[in-house]
Amino acid sequence: MRCHEVDYEIIGHDMQMVEVELDPNETVIAEAGAMNYMDDGIDYEAKMGDGSQPDQGFMGKIFSAGKRVISGESLFMTHFTNQGSGKKRVAFAAPFPGTVIPINMTEIGEELYCQKDSFLCAALGTNIDIALQRRLGTGFFGGEGFILERLQGDGMAFIHAGGTIVKKELRGETLRVDTGCLAAFTGDIEYDIRMVKGLKSMFFGGEGLFLATLSGHGSVWLQSLPFSRLADRIFEHAPSHGGKSQGEGSILGGIGRMFNGR
Repeated sequence: MRCHEVDYEIIGHDMQMVEVELDPNETVIAEAGAMNYMDDGIDYEAKMGDGSQPDQGFMGKIFSAGKRVISGESLFMTHFTNQGSGKKRVAFAAPFPGTVIPINMTEIGEELYCQKDSFLCAALGTNIDIALQRRLGTGFFGGEGFILERLQGDGMAFIHAGGTIVKKELRGETLRVDTGCLAAFTGDIEYDIRMVKGLKSMFFGGEGLFLATLSGHGSVWLQSLPFSRLADRIFEHAPSHGGKSQGEGSILGGIGRMFNGR
């Protein structure tokens, strides 16, 4: 199934959203809860599956939905269709600060792997599936475990990542990345996890025991602030008893936290 051809606009800088423009009868699919606003004339419906395989059958849809549930994703995806007579717009945003990455799937070979939970929305016809890593090392020690999302299609797709985004073009080189900072890569890239060399680097380097290695020919997108890292810092500095911390950032505040067991 060929994807619908949708236009779009990225809005904002630090906390971005994408506004998708739909012609009559065009459809964009999105994760449940990602929509911010939409014009009158756009109808939406929660469906089991992405709609890329109309002849998939009921059992095929159940199997695909089951994989999404196991990976922690929603059972349903929301389809937004312009039922009006003119152009209509619908906007989507992720639940944490970061950058929206627009990807023309035709330009990258029609296949993209991205971290779980990063998919935001895509033109109808895009296949969104769960890719289970075949290598045990990648599965157990990768920042995303066994699970990556695989997008296939020839239209526009939009993913979301934390902080600033850096795009690297590999031409046979090898790139080593913190496992949490890897946002997405194209289908021709070889992805693996390797242990850091040296006991001192392992335990005192502060970079973790494992790094992701990417090699081959293709594109890699990196994020400067993985959500897991942001969440860890917030939890670390949260008041222990639900109250406001006194003297945060000061010497007296630090001494007080020491006596409180923090």
